[in-house]
Amino acid sequence: MKKEFLIFQPDMAIEEIREVANRYIESEWRSIYESMHEQLTAAFVEIEDAAYGLYLDQLIPPIFEQLEDAGFSAMENLEEDDFVIAKRLIFRNSLEKWGAEHNRSRIFWNVIHDKQGNPIGTILTEIPHSHLKFDIPSAPVIYSLRESLKERIVQEIRLIKESG
Repeated sequence: MKKEFLIFQPDMAIEEIREVANRYIESEWRSIYESMHEQLTAAFVEIEDAAYGLYLDQLIPPIFEQLEDAGFSAMENLEEDDFVIAKRLIFRNSLEKWGAEHNRSRIFWNVIHDKQGNPIGTILTEIPHSHLKFDIPSAPVIYSLRESLKERIVQEIRLIKESG
């Protein structure tokens, strides 16, 4: 993985974090997808959507690891029944309401805190995927928001998806 694309600085704004994360995803998503496609196509037959978690377990963790190395925090306290993929994407902090069965969109959110514990904003991780077969029709995308409250995050996600 090309971690040289993942250089975060402790004083970065949420928009700068988004830009760095998207450059990394753009450079890596397809090669990981292609290298795992046969394995994940077979896994999809048995575990359906959970196959996407296996893919994201390879693509996404370096982003959060590098953020944390730069002094940011992206994880919240887990609840007993939380389901987490890619080490930091919590299903209760996601929405999936858009697209046809062959090209759905799930968006996860992570509030990002600085070294002092202050929220600087939220990164949204959009995962395009199919419910019919293992397929990621386009690159995952990171969005950024200045919001850090759940209700406002959900409103902003709806605005992004329903206006775009």
